[in-house]
Amino acid sequence: MGRINVGVIGTGWIGEIRAKVCAAHPLVESLHLAEIDRGKLERVARETRARTATADYRELLRRKDIDAVFVCTTPEDTHYPITRDCLLARKHTLLEKPIGLELKEADELMALAREGELKFTIGYTQRFNPKYAYVKKCVVDGTLGRPVTALVSRNVSRSIGHKIGGRIRLSPAVMEATHDVDFILWCLEPLRPTRVYAQSVYRIMEQAHGVPDCTWIMVTMEDGTAFTIGAGWALPPGYPHFSTATIEFVATEGALLIDDTHRDMILNTMQKGMVLPLSTMPGEQVGHVYQGPMQAETIHFIEAVALDRAVLVTPAEARQVMEVTLAADLSAERNEPVKLPLL
Repeated sequence: MGRINVGVIGTGWIGEIRAKVCAAHPLVESLHLAEIDRGKLERVARETRARTATADYRELLRRKDIDAVFVCTTPEDTHYPITRDCLLARKHTLLEKPIGLELKEADELMALAREGELKFTIGYTQRFNPKYAYVKKCVVDGTLGRPVTALVSRNVSRSIGHKIGGRIRLSPAVMEATHDVDFILWCLEPLRPTRVYAQSVYRIMEQAHGVPDCTWIMVTMEDGTAFTIGAGWALPPGYPHFSTATIEFVATEGALLIDDTHRDMILNTMQKGMVLPLSTMPGEQVGHVYQGPMQAETIHFIEAVALDRAVLVTPAEARQVMEVTLAADLSAERNEPVKLPLL
């Protein structure tokens, strides 16, 4: 296809990152923005030199020259209707996670993309984290042997819990553990999950937002491999949107132990005390370079559309992750294991 025209719907924290990466990429001919916050829209449009900027995303979809769209909107119940409109308008689409709030929404979006022969992918940014990609490589090339078990423990600051809980009642299973469920399922493909057991804890976020502080999820695969994901957003306030994770991947011929705790850099100032820079999940701009996986993921989608390449995260994979996280919430509510697939 060559150079393409790109739209970004929603220019909040994540949408702004996507927009700035698109604006700097040589394969992007023009950038078009949609955002209901006028002040934010004007600022991001100015900083990215967007060709057009509007409060109504439908104006972007009516433009025949726009080839691809990033859907970065909140709250998350906007994902399905806006993405449906994008696909009906025959736009290649990257949607931030989750793919939907119900499995039927995911199924409809997948069908629309398939019928329109459109590239459709979900923002599972951590697949573009080199540490995570290294685990996948070692599984695929046989370095580790046959997988036995895996563990990911992720905790983020309360700023994330308040940010998400303040706009929609979704659990850390759906909004945080989802990245790590996707990561482990990606490493274990083509095996499918068959059983989910989860427990949630309510202490801090319940009174303010009615959501758990953390959820621990154990997943059993069809060959008996078992993995555990723990995710929470109860860390005391600190560096904005701080995220810390540890990973253990154990197999018959070896093991990988990965520190993704972001404790390798400490900034200590008189004004703000100790903070942990460069510790957010998507990453941050640092002068002339970008630190983190979101830039690579954004470029991947641009190139998938412009150069007609396959997307790394398929909608079917994202649906499977969604099914596991929904089963986790159901298991925690019932206090019993849940079998997959969900009926």
